[in-house]
Amino acid sequence: MKTATSVLLVGVGGFIGSGARYLVALLMPFAGSGFPFATFAVNMLGSFLIGLLSELAVSTTIVSPETRLFLVTGFCGGFTTFSSYMYENAALMRDGQVLYTTLYLAGSIAGGFLALYSGMLTAKLWT
Repeated sequence: MKTATSVLLVGVGGFIGSGARYLVALLMPFAGSGFPFATFAVNMLGSFLIGLLSELAVSTTIVSPETRLFLVTGFCGGFTTFSSYMYENAALMRDGQVLYTTLYLAGSIAGGFLALYSGMLTAKLWT
């Protein structure tokens, strides 16, 4: 498959996935409940979809390499990067890399939060 075609498949899938994520946010507003239901729903659905589609791509001929690029990398990647993160952790576990799985899970959560908070503090320097 040509690189340009691959990039186009991922880009179009990502465009649709990002749009779908926005629609979910519109349909499930935060509504002052204190819990981000839309983000949670997107993360869970994206994780389910990436698991389903990736396994079908590896174990059957139902999902072609092109379809996998479009749906898994593109759509799911645009819909939520959490699904990719979960898939990578599952792949590490499947390969018996328990230490790397633990480091990736804990490091991503703690590091991501610290990076987010650092960014917020840095932004306050300009406000």
